[in-house]
Amino acid sequence: MLLYFIAEQEKEPKFWNDWAQRTLKNALDLQELNKRIAKNAILFLGDGMGISTVTAARILKGQMTGQSGEEGQLEMDKFPYVALSKTYNTNAQVPDSAGTATAYLCGVKANEGTVGVSAAAVRSQCNTTRGNEVHSILRWAKESGKSVGIVTTTRVNHATPSAAYAHCVDRDWYSDGEMPQDAIEGGCKDIARQLFENIPNIDVIMGGGRKYMYPKNTSDVEYPSERKHSGTRRDGRNLVEEWSIRTSKLNGHYVWNRSQLNSLNPRNVDYLLGLFEPGDMLYENERNAETDPSLTEMVEIAIKILMKNPRGFYLLVEGGRIDHGHHEGKANQALHEAVQMDLAIGLAGRLTSEYDTLTVVTADHSHVFTFGGYTLRGNSIFGLAPMVSDVDQKPFTSILYGNGPGFKVVDGGRENVSTIDYANSNYLAQSAVPLRMETHGGEDVAIFSKGPMAHLLHGVQEQNYIPHAMAYATCIGQNKRHCLSTNSASPSVASALHGLVAVLALRLLLC
Repeated sequence: MLLYFIAEQEKEPKFWNDWAQRTLKNALDLQELNKRIAKNAILFLGDGMGISTVTAARILKGQMTGQSGEEGQLEMDKFPYVALSKTYNTNAQVPDSAGTATAYLCGVKANEGTVGVSAAAVRSQCNTTRGNEVHSILRWAKESGKSVGIVTTTRVNHATPSAAYAHCVDRDWYSDGEMPQDAIEGGCKDIARQLFENIPNIDVIMGGGRKYMYPKNTSDVEYPSERKHSGTRRDGRNLVEEWSIRTSKLNGHYVWNRSQLNSLNPRNVDYLLGLFEPGDMLYENERNAETDPSLTEMVEIAIKILMKNPRGFYLLVEGGRIDHGHHEGKANQALHEAVQMDLAIGLAGRLTSEYDTLTVVTADHSHVFTFGGYTLRGNSIFGLAPMVSDVDQKPFTSILYGNGPGFKVVDGGRENVSTIDYANSNYLAQSAVPLRMETHGGEDVAIFSKGPMAHLLHGVQEQNYIPHAMAYATCIGQNKRHCLSTNSASPSVASALHGLVAVLALRLLLC
């Protein structure tokens, strides 16, 4: 447990009053809205990153640098605009990641378990796909001439990224090896196949999911002796090889480990496919730094490749394993994943400019994750509450789950957490209801935004509003009339100078 002594300055009202006055001045400066057209747009999606996760990650990030934590700031905390997103699916009060991805990427609410299709499509019913497809903001951006990219810590054909390019009535149809025969015969395509066929030449794709790209029983390049990592495709296709052939004359590069990725010069790469694990990428706490890049490293390479396009880019970045950590009851893993995504947000901010880049950070849904117990200032976020239960007289951790695998009965009662290592990365935080996997939460999640038109993301909004606002800001999709207005499109000395600065900065970054 960290011991926190109140700083002398915090005892003085002047300290807090001065801080509030500085914040007020910054707020007044925001009265002049940034109504420029965004050249670039980046969406950071923290899968399962509810507001309680954001707060706990803030404390953890501060404590990782020796601070108390509570007074710290995440990179997303620094964004000037914050809104709330209503996350329900069309058929679910508490949503899943597929239906929500369709909302914040395609602009329409959908049924749980489906991606890139409207609510008229029924989960697992192949014959409800055709005619109900909906397209994503990534596709709108590509069709407008922008470069586009997907970076994730999950499989590249997992729920969140797949809604950017696929139209599938079942999020679990990762390859044809996971599809029922009647769906294949009905003409439905697996998600991995759609990644390469629906939107030709997505400029950057990075994450996990290698095994879904190779013929069944093909040994994995990294884990050749482990059958669970072997290829899954029944159609015999090698999607990686097909992609490599197609992009060989287009400065395309396929990589499967960190050293290969780091050897690339973004100036000489126009298309990049990076598949670093057979399935999801490893938790940041367990990542092999020799073979797997961090989310921050992937984002850096992606931006340096995409920003070469003079017409701009759209980038989807998912911190996907925040969600997995929570599902497994491993709050330590989940929060470290959230901190890693925040580091990537900071890196993206340093590589781009608020002048021409709209950056949005949000979540698809929350989790039944909480922390409380009247802990003292500076208490380790993974630590014990300062009292014992007045019912069973046992200690408890500040972090708890409403349900999940952390429910455990020992000698007829709740386990005494003081007898185990509750600070371990894989410790299962106690839960009220026993479940093999913890569930999502149904409350609203935050939307943080900065850059051109960021003020459009305000108030309490339906989740499907997000891509409409981002598309308006970047002049893609259906709202383009304002793009020709005098204020938005006429050249000026300021914009010309900024363009020159941007070009010089890009040359330095690519050196």
